[in-house]
Amino acid sequence: MADAFRTDGWPSSHLDQWSYDWRQSNAATAQQLATEVDRLLAATGASKVDIVSHSMGGLSSRYYAKNLGGSGKIDAWVSLAGPNHGTDWANGCGYTSCFEMRIGSAFLTSLNSGDETPGTPRYGTWWSPCDTIINPDSSVPLSGAVNTRTACLGHNAIGSDPTVYGQVRDFVNS
Repeated sequence: MADAFRTDGWPSSHLDQWSYDWRQSNAATAQQLATEVDRLLAATGASKVDIVSHSMGGLSSRYYAKNLGGSGKIDAWVSLAGPNHGTDWANGCGYTSCFEMRIGSAFLTSLNSGDETPGTPRYGTWWSPCDTIINPDSSVPLSGAVNTRTACLGHNAIGSDPTVYGQVRDFVNS
């Protein structure tokens, strides 16, 4: 989506495509995200960021918002195909991050306790009924978020779909 945002006029200096070691704990990734957000705010002079995450990135960024003070630094938070309530796909993976993505894990139980969308950010999720990685589909929506069902898209296709991009762009701009 970063290319589409650039095409729509967002300056490259304000678009940060950040990645991480997907095998580590989501809490460790959230700590790294906190450092990256602070770096971005200092570099741009902005007071808040918009976070557009895909898949497991939704978990670490929600952890950042809920447990590391990030909710005050986020304007719009977007989760594309995020396993917010777990996925059975994670049962076949032996990394820490996968244990945390399992339905009923201690990590998800804690993350989803209380307010699923804490603070002042505008929260939005997008999910596809054809995503074979996030099962069940009902895992993605969050209480308190704008939850959007997409067309029949695969897990990775959701991030490159023009309709989803337009919806995300409008959500971030609202």
